[in-house]
Amino acid sequence: MHSNIIIVGGGASGMFAAVTAARRGRSVLLLDANDRLGHKLSITGKGRCNVTNGCDPDTLMQNIPRNPRFLYSAFSRCTPADVMAFFEAAGVPLKTERGRRVFPQSDSAKDIVHALTQEMRKENVRIYDHSRVTELLIAEDRCTGVRLENGAEHTADAVLLATGGMSYPRTGSRGDGYRLAQQAGHTVIAPQPSLIPLETAEHDPQEMQGLSLKNVTLTVKRGKKVIFSELGEMLFTHFGVSGPLVLSASCMLDPQKLSDCLLMIDMKPALTPEQLDLRIQRDFTEQKNKDAANAVRGLLPASMIPVMLRRAGISPEKKVHDITKAERAALVGAVKGFTLHPTAMRPIAEAIVTRGGVSVREVNPNTMESKKIRGLFFAGELLDVDAFTGGYNLQIAFATGFAAGSAM
Repeated sequence: MHSNIIIVGGGASGMFAAVTAARRGRSVLLLDANDRLGHKLSITGKGRCNVTNGCDPDTLMQNIPRNPRFLYSAFSRCTPADVMAFFEAAGVPLKTERGRRVFPQSDSAKDIVHALTQEMRKENVRIYDHSRVTELLIAEDRCTGVRLENGAEHTADAVLLATGGMSYPRTGSRGDGYRLAQQAGHTVIAPQPSLIPLETAEHDPQEMQGLSLKNVTLTVKRGKKVIFSELGEMLFTHFGVSGPLVLSASCMLDPQKLSDCLLMIDMKPALTPEQLDLRIQRDFTEQKNKDAANAVRGLLPASMIPVMLRRAGISPEKKVHDITKAERAALVGAVKGFTLHPTAMRPIAEAIVTRGGVSVREVNPNTMESKKIRGLFFAGELLDVDAFTGGYNLQIAFATGFAAGSAM
C-alpha cells in the first residue's frame, strides 16, 4: 500500500507530525510497535504531562545544553504559544505553573494523548499499531518505504523516523530508530542517559531516604570549574540523589567523568554563613541546656540532624553549652556546603530522556530531512538534542515534528 507519508513512531513528535502533514492534504500512515499510542507521553510529568514551557525564545534556547542552534528554525515556526494554541483548540484547557511550566488543567497526560489521537482521526491518518519496522526501503539514495517485522512492505514518498530514544524501554523505546538511521548511513552519537538520578559514594542519602528539600541550591563542580548551579528542589534516595535539580544537573555531566565531579548543596541559600551562624547562636542561647540533637530541630529536618551533626563532628548528646565555636563553624559549613561524590548515573532505562542520537550535522535544520538520503526525515528524541526539565523536551518533540510534517 502506498502513502504520501509514513511515520514510524506514535509518540509526541510522530503524532504531531502526522496531524501537521495530514492537515496539508497528505495521506499519512502512522506505524507504532506498541499496542497503544503515546505510551511514554502518558506517563511524563508523573502522569501530568508538562506540555511545554511558556517562556521567551532566549530562555528556551538557554535550556537546551546540546545543539540548540540546530533547533532555531524549528522553534521559530512552532513556538510554545503555538503548541499551547494547538491543544486548547483540540479541547484541552491548559494552565501555567511555577517556572512557566504548562500542564493540562486536568493534570492528566491522557488528555494530551487523547487530543493528538482524535486530531489524527479527524484528519484521516491511518494508524497501525503492533507494527514494528525492521528495515528502511532505500533505492538510489532515496527512502521509498519500510519493511515490517512480519515481512509486509509499505511504500511512501517520504518516511519520518520518530521512534524516540532508549529511556523507559517498557514504553517501546527500544532504540530501533538508531539502527534504522545507521542502515541509512547516518552517524549515531552514542546514546547516554539524561535527566537521570545520580548514585553517590556516601551513604548519608540512604540515611535520609525520602527527604525532599525545597529552596536549596545545588552546585556541581568539576575540579575548580562550576558546571551547574541552580536553586530548586531535590530528593535523597536509597542510592543517592534525585529530584528536579539533580535531573537538570545530570544534563551537564559526562557519565565517564563523574569521579571528577563534586555535588555541593547549600541548605540555607538565603542566609550568608555569618547570618546562619547568628541564627544558630540564637537557637543555642535559648536552649543551652539541651542536647545538640534537640537544639537544631528548628533548623533541620529530623532525618538530617544525625547526618549534619556527624559531619560537624558534634555528638548528638553533647550539651549545647559545651559546643565550641569551631564545632559551630563546622555545622555552618555542613549546612552551607553539604558535599557528595557522584559515582554513577542510574541505568538509561530510568532516564527521562536520552542524550545522543542521530547527528544533527547530517540533518537539514529547516526540514528535518536527511542530508544523506532523500525522503528520510527525523524528529524528536531520536535526534542528538535534549533539554533540561520544565517542558522543554516536549517542545523539541512538537517543534521538530511540526517542521518535518510541514516539509514532507
